Amino acid sequence: MPGPDPTLAMRRALALAGDSGVWKGANPAVGCVLLGEDGQFIAEGFHRGPGTAHAEAAALASLVAAGGSPAGATAVVTLEPCAHQGRTPPCADALVEAGIARVIFGQADPNPAAAGGADRLRAAGVEVTGGVLAAEAAALNRVWTESMSMGRPVVTWKVAASLDGRIAAADGSSQWITGQAARQQVHELRSQVDAVLTGTGTLRADDPQLTARPAGGWPTTEQPLRVVMGLSEVPSAAAFRAPPDGRSQVLNTRDPDQALAALMAVGVRHVLLECGPRLASAFLRADLVDRVVWFAAPILLGGSALAVIDDVGVGTLTDARRWQLRELREVGSDVRMDFSRAGVAPGGRLEVG
Repeated sequence: MPGPDPTLAMRRALALAGDSGVWKGANPAVGCVLLGEDGQFIAEGFHRGPGTAHAEAAALASLVAAGGSPAGATAVVTLEPCAHQGRTPPCADALVEAGIARVIFGQADPNPAAAGGADRLRAAGVEVTGGVLAAEAAALNRVWTESMSMGRPVVTWKVAASLDGRIAAADGSSQWITGQAARQQVHELRSQVDAVLTGTGTLRADDPQLTARPAGGWPTTEQPLRVVMGLSEVPSAAAFRAPPDGRSQVLNTRDPDQALAALMAVGVRHVLLECGPRLASAFLRADLVDRVVWFAAPILLGGSALAVIDDVGVGTLTDARRWQLRELREVGSDVRMDFSRAGVAPGGRLEVG
């Protein structure tokens, strides 16, 4: 009897994961398809978000609920089954206990806390094949994968500046340098990340809300965590603490590494940095900016107007950090430029039209 077609089954699992709605946060999007001993599809499942059943457990539960048995079946999963106890039990153990005979996965788990599922399965006598459509599987969770590999959140720095790199006029006025279309895209960006981060200096100057307010509104459950870092006092009535959901955090540090470690610990995998020159420069000096989304307005401010960054440790041209232009487009009367560091892939969910 012919064996299952791993590529066809994996494409179905990838489609399930892609439609799951899980595209940001601490957990990756994962899909799973179960094949019978004759290679036919018998069940499927996908992960629905933190605290819910993983894709493998969802597929197994679906099969059992329909009166089927997983004994001798093949599990095709977009991500290597996990081997750690989190909010849910290890998926590798669940597959072994269910009697799964063979596991085919796409992407190896880059999370050191969860990796090792393939070895655990093999040790239990399960036949394991990895790397099937691995590139497609990794692309599905590009930002999460990058964050897991680095051990910190991915940082995208958003800039709205004049043509000469100024973010405020000499008198401190900064609203609005860019036009309505560009500002709307900033709201879209906020809706696609886990946290929006600013400094206490920006808080004192602008009292920003840091919320995502795209055209047509946005569900309050999808608001990013609003974060302020610095050593200055943060007023209890600051706008970033306000509804729609009040999700906010104050980090009493000026150290970017400490800030990112604290955010990683609470499940943040992608940070949008919206801040003044001091904090932006601190992240740049520490080489902790992975992507830049730069909105350039067709104005010149010059003179004593506030520059985008301060000293970033570049003494000569050969020391300058190089960025790769990923996309250039007009946004109303402004220009948007998307950059990434060399070797960093563009983040798919930041492709805002």
